[in-house]
Amino acid sequence: MGPVAKWGLIAAAVVILLPIVMFAVLSLTSRRPSTLGPVAGKLRSCPDSPNCVCSCETSGSHAIAPLVWKGDAREGLARLKSVIETIPNTRCEPSDHSDYLHAEFTSTWFRFVDDVEFLVDSAAGVIHVRSASRVGHSDLGVNRHRVERIRELFEAKN
Repeated sequence: MGPVAKWGLIAAAVVILLPIVMFAVLSLTSRRPSTLGPVAGKLRSCPDSPNCVCSCETSGSHAIAPLVWKGDAREGLARLKSVIETIPNTRCEPSDHSDYLHAEFTSTWFRFVDDVEFLVDSAAGVIHVRSASRVGHSDLGVNRHRVERIRELFEAKN
C-alpha cells in the first residue's frame, strides 16, 4: 500500500470516527436540567430550538395536544408510569408532587437523554406533557413521535 492510499484510509477513518466521538462526548456531558418541574401550575415553555414539544404551547412547531384524563391525578400518573415502563431505555424519576411525573428516555445508539414531563390538570381533564432533548438543536421529530406513541399506549389502557 502506497503512502497516498495510507493517508486516504487515515482520512476516511477520521471522517467516520470524529462524529461518533463527538456524539459520545455530548451524551456523556449532558446533565439533568435544573429547570424541570412545574412552575405556577404549568410546565415550562420550550426553548427556541426545534427539539422540544409541549402541550402548554398554544401555537407553532412546539405545540402538541395534552393527554385526555378525567380521573384522579395519582391514578392517571400511575397508569402513565405503567405505560412508560413498557418502553425500552426509560426511567421514571421520583417526585414530591402528586400531580407531576418526570421520565428520562435514553437513545439506543448514542445514549442521548430526553426529559419528558407530565402534569395533571384535573380542572381541564388533561395531563399536560413536555418532551425535550437535553443536547443538540434538532431531534428530527423524535420528541413529537414519542409523545404520540405514549398517547396511543395510554389511550389503549382504557
